[in-house]
Amino acid sequence: MSWDEAPELQGAEQLYDAAAVSAALDRMATQITERYAQTRPLIIGVMIGGMIPAGQLLPRLDFPLEVDYVHASRYRNRTSGGELVWHALPSTPIEGRDLIVVDDILDEGYTLAAILESFRSAGARSVASAALVDKRHDRKCPEVHGDFVGLEVADRYVFGAGMDYRGLGRNAAGIYAIDI
Repeated sequence: MSWDEAPELQGAEQLYDAAAVSAALDRMATQITERYAQTRPLIIGVMIGGMIPAGQLLPRLDFPLEVDYVHASRYRNRTSGGELVWHALPSTPIEGRDLIVVDDILDEGYTLAAILESFRSAGARSVASAALVDKRHDRKCPEVHGDFVGLEVADRYVFGAGMDYRGLGRNAAGIYAIDI
């Protein structure tokens, strides 16, 4: 069954194939390496969506680093965000560290802004964000931007490469848009 044959994902349009996603991750890794190869950063994946881009990005970073995760969500398998819920914080001490927070998509950015501010307040030396996808629209949180961004998409609902539609499609190798 293809993605557009699943009843919930009927009519999905492929925006980027697996090769384009891979090339975007390669570009991000090059940029991150140029900036952080000498700093031994802490890479923090944002669960659940950031798990896939982080997992694909890490082997491309050929220098010493540490890995942890944070789990905060506004969506919880819904198509619009609500109140931020914190499920888990990193167990690795972050005070004085250079952090790179990896997420699947920078949409409105309110979840990412809260995560970044939490780490700054906890004493991180620097905090950067990496998002595989940046959605183009004018509803973004003014306090956040992607320091390392792989791809851009129009203001449509997208899934694949970590992003989901109601819990489905995170494992799609490409990036798809669906009209909801």
